[in-house]
Amino acid sequence: MLMESGLYEFLVSSGLLVEHREVDISPPVPTLAAHVIRPEPIPFISYPYEWCFGQLKDAALTTLDIQLTALDCGMTLKDASAFNIQFLEGRPVLIDSLSFNPYVEGCAWVAYRQFCEHFLAPLLLMSRVDPWLGRLAALTVDGIPLETTSRLLPTATWLRPTALLHVHLHARSVRRFGGRAVPRSLEARGLSRRGMVNLIEGLKHSIERITWSPGGTEWSDYEADHGYSDEDMEEKHRIVAKLIGEAKPDTVWDLGANTGAFSRIASRAGAFVVSADVDPAAVERNYQRARSEADMRLHPLWIDLRNPTPALGWGSRERKSLAERSTADIVLALALVHHLAIGANVPFDMIFEFLARLGPELVVEFVPKEDPQTQRLLVSREDVFEDYDQQTFEAALENDFVITGVHEVGTSGRTVYRAKRREDRGA
Repeated sequence: MLMESGLYEFLVSSGLLVEHREVDISPPVPTLAAHVIRPEPIPFISYPYEWCFGQLKDAALTTLDIQLTALDCGMTLKDASAFNIQFLEGRPVLIDSLSFNPYVEGCAWVAYRQFCEHFLAPLLLMSRVDPWLGRLAALTVDGIPLETTSRLLPTATWLRPTALLHVHLHARSVRRFGGRAVPRSLEARGLSRRGMVNLIEGLKHSIERITWSPGGTEWSDYEADHGYSDEDMEEKHRIVAKLIGEAKPDTVWDLGANTGAFSRIASRAGAFVVSADVDPAAVERNYQRARSEADMRLHPLWIDLRNPTPALGWGSRERKSLAERSTADIVLALALVHHLAIGANVPFDMIFEFLARLGPELVVEFVPKEDPQTQRLLVSREDVFEDYDQQTFEAALENDFVITGVHEVGTSGRTVYRAKRREDRGA
């Protein structure tokens, strides 16, 4: 039905669905599958709780656009899981060709609750309460429960039509019926096709109006308060551009990327870049700039390296940990190590052992203790970091890597190293 309806061809040509092709492989369980298909590869699989607010919002709107298009073709989405969306060339795209069923007049949208829990609930919590509540999605199998969302949202949201209808009253309905069958009198009400379209368009309009202004977080001002002089920052850009140009990587992971200034050096050089940071405001700004510039090679992600995404799901195998998903040709760790060593009290040798698992080559920066940004980390804690010095840094680095280049960053006192992973280290 999907192919015959014309829906597949339209969605693929519109960039809303990954292309797939049928392959001549016998299904492992022939009684359960008739064909085997091979979708277009995604450069890096990411998860909804690693997306910033804007990414999740765009993924939600894409899901609703797909549902509206499906209805035009006599089909409907039976799944509205955020895990069915990935980012390809900077845009959200559906990866599950099997998420469609023929539309039956008068039936409700079976994916409505799932959509609300996977998309609407985290967006409202991130916008109305705190962006960090988006991480709650990592704790549950199927989105953030509506009852939990209803309790966490401010009382004033009971006066907002979107939250009232799709969260508070929806949660009350879920609580009322629980696992029991919905009474026939309610089940028979269903939705006409026009009613279904109105529901989806209403959801789309509501989500378009949910906003969050990035700012007020710990490192959201880093772009203006990075501790470099203009000349030193220009020199750092020159050094990184030179190293990227020499290595010619296909993939780069920029860890601690903030708003992605150095990620863009790599993407403009032709690399696919995972641009990760712990600060939700910085990631949001990074994503919005990449989106406005149509940077198809840059993939911002919201990742806390102090507690990177673990393996999750059934048997801890449904969703892989950060280190298991892929590796980079080059890992950038610029102005990062002092945050881990002092901010999180992680020893140098453990930091470099972890970075060696992520890629065969490393560009890493040492920031001395007297640097303003290091001192900023020490403001509220006792300085017990007697071994935080450049000699100890280099010795730890050389346990896992061979240093191939050392570059002083102007007069800043900072140093950028290029290093290759030792053959007996790594993944």
